[in-house]
Amino acid sequence: MANFSIKNVAIKGISACVPKNIESNINYPYLTCDEIEKFISATGVEQRRIAPPDVCASDLCHVAADKLLNDLQWDRNSIDVLVFVSQTPDYLLPTTSTILQDRLNLSTQCVCFDIPLGCSGYVYGLSVITAMMSASGLKRGLLLVGDTLSKLVSPTDKSTAPLFGDGGTATALEIGETESPMLFNLGTDGAGYKAIIIPDGGCRNLAKTASFISKTYEEGVERNDYQMALDGMEVFSFGITQAPKTVNSLLDGFNINKDAIDYFVFHQANMKMNKMIAKKLKLPEDKVPMSLKYFGNTSSATIPLTIVAQLHNSMRMEPQRMVLCGFGVGLSWGAVYLETNRILCPQLIEI
Repeated sequence: MANFSIKNVAIKGISACVPKNIESNINYPYLTCDEIEKFISATGVEQRRIAPPDVCASDLCHVAADKLLNDLQWDRNSIDVLVFVSQTPDYLLPTTSTILQDRLNLSTQCVCFDIPLGCSGYVYGLSVITAMMSASGLKRGLLLVGDTLSKLVSPTDKSTAPLFGDGGTATALEIGETESPMLFNLGTDGAGYKAIIIPDGGCRNLAKTASFISKTYEEGVERNDYQMALDGMEVFSFGITQAPKTVNSLLDGFNINKDAIDYFVFHQANMKMNKMIAKKLKLPEDKVPMSLKYFGNTSSATIPLTIVAQLHNSMRMEPQRMVLCGFGVGLSWGAVYLETNRILCPQLIEI
């Protein structure tokens, strides 16, 4: 695992946007009443926000970014770099970041690119954009992170449909010589790539007629090869093992006092998983915010969405020391220690 630090870049604001449409798991038709009760008890997911067909992750990120830029009163020509992290882009090509540059009325001198990552995407995205800013002198950046995975799961697959929701976020970053460094620990194990996968639709297995024919794998698990397949047991085992190891490696590698950290914000994959991770790390419950109850697993967006939904008053009112940790599809993982100082954090936006 790689430990490294990035100096002189700070978060100035975080915003998040979700669809207004709420789907309750109580009403999910492919689980019995007993199964629904057990599912909610284990995962913590009571409801999810689901985007309509014409709304993409980029739309949610666009609204979040537009709000953030307006509230910060930043000149849009001052944004030097925009990074879009998502596994649900608008198109196979071109990159969605280029479209967002135009939609947000940013300068044509703005550097734009996409990062196709999921569960670890926010931490990876932070490492990439801050490293680029720190090394190059680019003064202001936007990290847009979001997914609409509801478009890629089968509504007749009880292993995925009641778990995943949609969301988009924006994080504003700025260079400053007195800012505390961000401290990172990242890692990857591609041997587990099949644990979360959409088999067809990429260049390895091009989409064909057979890709869209549904198959029944067990009762209540029906999907086609253009929809997400999730090995829940493998992902659960990976999460409860790797996340604590990653956080401990970060804390030990940089001699960080765990007790001095205000919040640990983990990828919102599963409530039982996150509680086990917190228990292994001996963290008090009030330092581990969760948003699964209201939004489900929003993939790359879960960490900033949780910050906005659960911590926006704390972020605005007081300086915070935080550890953020993402883990999942890839398989990949990452943790970051960072400090914020009364940042802009608007209340959750709904569209």
